[in-house]
Amino acid sequence: MAHSDDLTRRMLLKGAAGATALAGLGMPAIVKAQSDVIRIGHLTPVTGFLGPLGEFAQMGVKLAAEEINAAGGVLGRKVELVIEDSVNPQTASAKAERLIERDKVAMIIGEISSASALAIGQVANRTKTVFINTGANSDALRGASCNPFMFHIEAANSMMVTAVGTYLKTENMIKGKKWYSLTADYAFGHDLFRVAKKFVTENGGEFIGEELVPTDATDFSPYLLKIRQAQPDIVASNLAGNQITNFIKQYAEYGLQFPITGFGFDTAVAWGAGKGNFSGIWPLIWHHMVDTQSSKKFVEAFTKKYGKLPENQCWGDYNSLKIVAQSFTEMKTADPQKLAEHLRKGAKFDILKGREGYFRAYDNQMVQEMYAVRAKDSDKMKDQWDIYDPLGSVPGPNQDLEVLAPPKDGTCKMQA
Repeated sequence: MAHSDDLTRRMLLKGAAGATALAGLGMPAIVKAQSDVIRIGHLTPVTGFLGPLGEFAQMGVKLAAEEINAAGGVLGRKVELVIEDSVNPQTASAKAERLIERDKVAMIIGEISSASALAIGQVANRTKTVFINTGANSDALRGASCNPFMFHIEAANSMMVTAVGTYLKTENMIKGKKWYSLTADYAFGHDLFRVAKKFVTENGGEFIGEELVPTDATDFSPYLLKIRQAQPDIVASNLAGNQITNFIKQYAEYGLQFPITGFGFDTAVAWGAGKGNFSGIWPLIWHHMVDTQSSKKFVEAFTKKYGKLPENQCWGDYNSLKIVAQSFTEMKTADPQKLAEHLRKGAKFDILKGREGYFRAYDNQMVQEMYAVRAKDSDKMKDQWDIYDPLGSVPGPNQDLEVLAPPKDGTCKMQA
C-alpha cells in the first residue's frame, strides 16, 4: 500500500498548473521529477488566513526553479521542487520530517507562520538540514529558539518596527501621541506587539487600547466601535494575512479618520482590500518599485509568467532558491551541512536591492535593507496595483546594515 501511494505522489507534472491542482488535493506537487536531480522542499501555508501569501510564495519559488533549470541547473543537475501545504505547526513538523526522511530533499524553503516555522526549524536542527524561513517574523526565532540550521531571509519583527518607525518619527506620529492597537492572537502577533510597544513607548508614545484578534476573525466591527469610542491619535495594526485585508477594508467603510499605520505588512493583503481602502504608512522587506536592475528583471519575469506584479512574499521564496543554487555552485556540492557552514561564513548575495545581503553568524538573520511606503489616495492610483509610494530605505545609504538587524542581546545561544 505504501508503495502504491508513493507512485501516486510521484506523478510527473508538466507545468505549474498541474502542480497547483495536485497541491489542491492535499498532496505534494513534484515538479519536473527525474532521476538525477537536486530536490528542494517547499513548505508554506496555502490554506487559512495566510493562504493568499502562500500562493505568492509558491509562484516565486517556481519561477526561480524554472530560471535555474533553464540556465543549466545546479552542478549539472535539475532542481526539483517538492511542494507542500504546511497548514499548521503540527502538520508542518510532520511534513518537514517526511520531506527530509522520505523525499530526501537537500533543504527546505518557506513558511509564513512563526509557530509553524519554529516547528520546522526544530526538525531542521535535529536532522541537520538547512531551512530558510521566508515569511515568519518572530524575533524569538532569532533569539531563544535559534539554531544553526534555521536561516531567515524574512525580516524579524524588530526590523519591521524600526523600518516603519524611522518614518513615523519624521512624521511626528509617535511622541506625545495616543495609540490603539489590534494584534493577531498567535506567536507572530504577540511578538510584534511586544517589540512595537517598546519602540513606541521609548519614543514618547502611549498605548490607550490593546486588542487581541483571533486569526479566524472576519468581522472587525466590535473593534472599530471601540476605536471610535477611544478617540486615539494613531491606530496600529499588528495583524497578519487576511486579517489586514478585512481590517483596512472595514476601517474605510466605517469612515474612521484616525491615521493608520502597521508594523507588519504584505502588499498582497492591501491589494485584496479594494481600491481606495488602503491608507497609512507601512513597512516592507521589498516592493516592486525597488530601483535596481535585478529587481526590474524579476518584476518583468514574474509579470510575464503570472500576469500580475510580484509582492514581498514571493520575493523571499524566489531569492531563497536562487541563494541555494548559487551556494551549491560555489561549494561544488549539495551537501546540507556544508550549505549551513557556507551561509554562516558571510557569503553575500544579490537580493534585488541596492546593497547585497548576507546571513550573520550570530542568529542566521539576513542583514539587508528594508523599506517604508505610504498609501496613495485613490484618485492618484493608475490601476489596482498602484496603491502606495515608496518613502525610502532603512538603513540610510551611509549607515551599516547591521543597525537594522535584531539586537544581539544574548538570547540566541547558537555557536557562531
